[in-house]
Amino acid sequence: MAKHLITLGTILIFCGILWPTLSKLPLGRLPGDIAIARGQVKFYAPITTSILLSIIISMLLWIFRRS
Repeated sequence: MAKHLITLGTILIFCGILWPTLSKLPLGRLPGDIAIARGQVKFYAPITTSILLSIIISMLLWIFRRS
């Protein structure tokens, strides 16, 4: 349990340090993300972003489980 908490903390610190760079990535504005605005109604479905993040997270979890 302690190993997992230390790993999670390290990842969060790493993401926090890289946040200015990560915020410039086009996540949320990728082709395949649906954005509809009609009048006062706005609908946003980040389909491509969700698939991409799912693949990345799955790969990271697979790598961490092997070690």
